[in-house]
Amino acid sequence: MFIINKDMRKFPLPNRKDKSLQKNGDCGSFWEDRKDRRHCGIDLYAPEGEPVISIEDGDVTDVGIMTSPEMISYWNRTYYIIIRNHSGSFCKYGELGSSNVKVGDTVEAGQLIGHVGAVLNSKKIDKNAPEYIQKLKDKNPSMLHFELWEEAPVVEDNNYLGGNWFGDKGPKKLLDPTDYLSSIES
Repeated sequence: MFIINKDMRKFPLPNRKDKSLQKNGDCGSFWEDRKDRRHCGIDLYAPEGEPVISIEDGDVTDVGIMTSPEMISYWNRTYYIIIRNHSGSFCKYGELGSSNVKVGDTVEAGQLIGHVGAVLNSKKIDKNAPEYIQKLKDKNPSMLHFELWEEAPVVEDNNYLGGNWFGDKGPKKLLDPTDYLSSIES
C-alpha cells in the first residue's frame, strides 16, 4: 500500500470551485453500470480546454490515445497521461484534449499536465449507440476521466476500452478514486 501526504496534493481541476463528486450509481461515477460495461474511473465535468494539473509529485510513465473515431465512430480523439506518484499510486488522467508532458518527465503537484477534452461527437451519435451515450448526446459534456491504480494501469486489454471495462470481474489493482479525490482540500 502507499502513503499519501494529503498536504502535498492538489485537486486536478484548479479552476473548479465545486469539488463535489458523483455518488455511487450516478452518471460518471466509479464502477457505474452502463449495461454493457462498467466505468473504471470518475468523470469530473469541466469546460473543454480547462487546465488539468498533477495531483501529486510523480513521474510520467505513459502518454497515449484514450479515445478516437477509429475506435468508436462517435468518439473524438482524446489522450491519457499516466503518472506514477511518488507515494506509489498511479493516476490516469484521461479524455484530455491535449498533453503538456511526455514520458520520462517528472512533475510536481499543481503542475499543468494537459487540458480537458470532449470525448463525444454529438453529430455521430445515432440510435445504435448505447443508451447512456444517447442520453449525453445533447449535453455533449467535456470532462476529465480520472482513474486510480495500485500499480501500472491497464491500457491495452481486450476488456478495457476508453475508460470502460467489458467483463464480469474488474481489472486487478483498480481503486475507487472517490475518497482519494474527496480528501483533497486545496
